[in-house]
Amino acid sequence: MARSVTRRGFFGAAAASCAALALGGCAGARNTDGAPAGAGGPVSGDTTEVIVSMTPSSEPEAGFDPLFSWGCGEHVHEPLIQSTLVTTDIDLNFVNDLAVSYECAADGLTWTFDIRDDVRFTDGEPLTAHDVAFTINGINANLAAQADLSMVDEAVAESDTRVVLHLNKPYNAMLYTLAVVGIVPAHAYDEATYGSHPIGSGRYMLEQWDRGQQVILRANPDYYGQAPLMERVVVVFMEEDASLAAASAAQVDVAYTAATVVDAVQLVGYEVLNCESVDSRGISLPSIGAGALRVVEGDMALDAGNDVTADVALRRAINVAVDRQRMIDGVLNGYGTPAYSVSDGMPWYNPDMEALPSPADATQLLEDAGWQRGPDGIYEKDGVRAAFDLYYSAGDSVRQALASDFADQMRAVGIQVVPIGSGWTYDADGIYAHQYTDPVLWGWGANSPVQMYSLHYGPSESNYACYESADVDAHMDAALAADTIEASYPAWQAAQWDGQNGFAPQGAATWVWLCNVDHLYFKRTALSVAAQKPHPHGHGWSLVNNVDQWYWE
Repeated sequence: MARSVTRRGFFGAAAASCAALALGGCAGARNTDGAPAGAGGPVSGDTTEVIVSMTPSSEPEAGFDPLFSWGCGEHVHEPLIQSTLVTTDIDLNFVNDLAVSYECAADGLTWTFDIRDDVRFTDGEPLTAHDVAFTINGINANLAAQADLSMVDEAVAESDTRVVLHLNKPYNAMLYTLAVVGIVPAHAYDEATYGSHPIGSGRYMLEQWDRGQQVILRANPDYYGQAPLMERVVVVFMEEDASLAAASAAQVDVAYTAATVVDAVQLVGYEVLNCESVDSRGISLPSIGAGALRVVEGDMALDAGNDVTADVALRRAINVAVDRQRMIDGVLNGYGTPAYSVSDGMPWYNPDMEALPSPADATQLLEDAGWQRGPDGIYEKDGVRAAFDLYYSAGDSVRQALASDFADQMRAVGIQVVPIGSGWTYDADGIYAHQYTDPVLWGWGANSPVQMYSLHYGPSESNYACYESADVDAHMDAALAADTIEASYPAWQAAQWDGQNGFAPQGAATWVWLCNVDHLYFKRTALSVAAQKPHPHGHGWSLVNNVDQWYWE
């Protein structure tokens, strides 16, 4: 999640000091006789190396361990240090990595993968199907694992080159998860130490990790695929202001930035890199009345429900009251597109999710449902005011501005919204404590339909709107049981709106989606980052999915 931007002092001594401090001890920040800082070449002068800034939240808390969160979870990305069974190409088609072939049984419950026999871990030991089975079973045994492979009852290695996954329900979208699950060595995995000292078989190896500061990766000389062009990758973890300061001081090659400031900053030797994303900003609208409970993380009971947003007419009115283009122009400075779902532009997207702005239609929806204007211009119904709090991440400049603009737009149609900036915690004032009781401005987006499932499937912990529909769940179950990924698209679309039911704006209207934010970076002009896949949510590791193909011109 992006952090706040402070504009003062970017180009003064304070900014340079901030960048130097953030890069303290960074081996990649050395000065050599290479290209001068203003020429757009590598800041270290080393054309085999690149230095990239990422958000502090990009640093994996449990280290580089796929059995916890590395490569998966909220910010999905290729694990780099480990290999995966399959991966996706630039067009998001599945291609083999460790797998040489795979097939699914007719009932959708048995998946068989045949894997390569020429892959070795960096300790010299061969990677076999036993390691694949160990990894998948280990994820399911770990309550803290963020990869969802709960549809797999058991992974069984039938030989060194064949692994069979036995599922408890058809779930073809499992392939999207397997594309980011790194395979760990059964013979050398220790939960206590692996995250800090990972042994993998991927394109890179971990050279150094200074917690809270930086990670250094170097190319794996024994990698079975095409040798990486970029031999060394230095990642420094910084807040937004420090990232910009580091770029202004020419101490990083790629610096993430935000739409709120990118046009106000001119950096010698850098150009703006604008990456297409499916990173959506949307607001969950609890669809049930107050007084309910939702259980999360196994045993934590949280309050749920909101008497204001429980009114479906109000939720529909909110969806047609929002002028998304105004937000893109005024908040994102044009760096974004209107969002209508968590899957805009994907093959499973349903155009019925689109709601054109019409404040007149919004007020008509409210009044037809019995809402009446109060003396202060805010609608009321049965003693309930059309007023609610909106929680957002206080450290995110873009979300703060979006929340403020949303509140202004809602006020114009008679709905009072009070933005509240907070942190991602479970304490009384934290966002997670309010995730089922109050609207929250979230960031979501992935190159798979799995996120649509998790946000809308009835019993899912990520169903923040608390909306449950047997019809919608049935459509999504049917999508997962389809013979192929392509055959699943109509069922995913029906879950959004089938003509009578769905979570689309004319239906349950459980979310109001605002915009898809472009992922923006300041990049050294001589650096080629090759063709990027659409970025999922988060200014993080997805940028370097293809860092092995980067090169200095």
